[in-house]
Amino acid sequence: MSKLQAKKREGFTRAALTKIRTAGSFPAVIYGKGVESEPVSVEESEFIKVIREVGRNGLISLDVAGSKHDVILQEYQQDPIKGFIVHADFLAVDRSSEITSQVRVDIEGEAVGSKEGGVIQQPLFELNVTAKVSDFPEHISIDVSELAIGDSISVGDIRDKYDFTIENEDEDTIVSVLPPQKLEETEEGTEETSETEASTEGETKED
Repeated sequence: MSKLQAKKREGFTRAALTKIRTAGSFPAVIYGKGVESEPVSVEESEFIKVIREVGRNGLISLDVAGSKHDVILQEYQQDPIKGFIVHADFLAVDRSSEITSQVRVDIEGEAVGSKEGGVIQQPLFELNVTAKVSDFPEHISIDVSELAIGDSISVGDIRDKYDFTIENEDEDTIVSVLPPQKLEETEEGTEETSETEASTEGETKED
């Protein structure tokens, strides 16, 4: 389990926040099992390093002034322009407890249907998963190499392959291979719908 250092925050003024950011850190909060909401600051470079090691849902040992907590990254905000971390929430957990969170879906292999001109479509890029903190997956890999044109993989097809629980419905499609013609028809239908809506809006304005 990766370790991450955090410092207690005592000042909450704009000047105190500026000092934290100038030092290469960002404000955060830790809460959850055995912890009242506690404001802290974390060094950004170390945070990024640890998240790369354990993944978005990985277990982290957070050391706050000598007090260690098992935590997961609940959420974080990132500046949309400059990209730096604005704030993060850490959830203190019991390793044996279960949590529910979204897990990234990775597509592996080249589908047989793709080689025949079909087009891969992936409606779901994340799945809702419930698992023990200690066993929580970083990602779910889906092998599409056997998929022909018209084939698909739904949640029901993979549910029994894992020890954790996937909360999505069985019929939810994760990935499919569309025929080129069907893809073109879908795009044309979308364009026709847009043109019809635009025409209708124009008529409404004239009235």
